[in-house]
Amino acid sequence: MQATGYEIFSEYYDQLTKNVSYEARGAYLDRLIQKYLQSEGRVMLDLACGTGTMTEQMARRGYDMIGVDYSEGMLSQAMEKKFATGLPILYVQQDMRALELYGTVDVTICTLDSLNHLRDANEVEQVFRRVWDITEPGGLFLFDMNTLYKHQVLLGNEVYIYETEDVYCVWENHLRSDDCTVDITLQLFQRCADGRYCRKEETLTERAYAPETVTALLGSVGFQVLAVYAADTQQPLQPDSERMVVVARKERKIWES
Repeated sequence: MQATGYEIFSEYYDQLTKNVSYEARGAYLDRLIQKYLQSEGRVMLDLACGTGTMTEQMARRGYDMIGVDYSEGMLSQAMEKKFATGLPILYVQQDMRALELYGTVDVTICTLDSLNHLRDANEVEQVFRRVWDITEPGGLFLFDMNTLYKHQVLLGNEVYIYETEDVYCVWENHLRSDDCTVDITLQLFQRCADGRYCRKEETLTERAYAPETVTALLGSVGFQVLAVYAADTQQPLQPDSERMVVVARKERKIWES
């Protein structure tokens, strides 16, 4: 079952996310890992890895990387980067709700609001349980999510325009009556060889959750929540924070009792 609709968007994703400082975010995640990790390995899963930009950042920081994504288009872009850089990354096409690896990992990261694409709290808990199952004792799960504030105030029913040299994107949002789910329509215009613009359309849905809901779901599957930060900081989440970063650990005592 498809969790997102990124097949068309994958062609333009890197162009439209050039404002994201992957290097800075990679350094930030690395600091959190150094602070909280208790397992001894360096195996990391990048869940919903997309086009592999963050996966490559973490590979350059010395982690043994596995990238998992549902979208064939996204993974195709990631593989092209892998062939260009030669970094030893294993990419796997899987739905995160059915995540299953042949071994365990020390750290799982899931960035750029990927978990917001899950349809409800049951699916979020399902993914958390899958991650718990493949995590080494003492290992970490680090992820970010868009907040209710961002969905209600910033995305809401707004329309945004993004333009690069190669593509023009109209990003139209519709906030549902539940006040937490945003339906997104992307109108993508790219100049074709004959000079005319080709139009493509992609639809996505994101749902935001209260931090208390997220931490309760993590606890229900066995994770200990160590921190909930405002995006890219080690400061507490604020009422107007657009993104939260959650750090959870699979405690050794669960296995050693």
